[in-house]
Amino acid sequence: MQPFPHFYTVTSDAAPEGEVVLNSPGLPALPTATPAEFDGPGDRWSPESLLVAAVADCFLLTFRGIARASKMPWTSISCEVVGRLERIDRVTKFTDIVVRARLRVPAEASEEQAERILVRAEETCLITRSLTAVTHLETSIEVATPV
Repeated sequence: MQPFPHFYTVTSDAAPEGEVVLNSPGLPALPTATPAEFDGPGDRWSPESLLVAAVADCFLLTFRGIARASKMPWTSISCEVVGRLERIDRVTKFTDIVVRARLRVPAEASEEQAERILVRAEETCLITRSLTAVTHLETSIEVATPV
């Protein structure tokens, strides 16, 4: 890992109408638009969907790193992340984020270790730690039956 601080740069371009294009060095351009909930087309990534996606991506990548360091065997993980956007006291913001993680592990894996690593991934995800919204983790661990 490179020493801190790390810097991440994104540039964007927009016209009076249409999509906004996000650019970052070495990455493909990403067209975005206002979500359907704000009268946008609803067919492109939006700032809202990107924020929720960042939580999902960070959770999974964090889990992967912790599981690898812990030498815990696993076969697959998926998650659904739901962010609640509300208007409270005339301020619109994300107030609640639910991460529903579904982990599959082989028969020899420890369910207790798997649960600890899932919780640790949620606790240490740098994206959720950077947000003011409350994050909740719901887990499901499926242990493969021995053959």
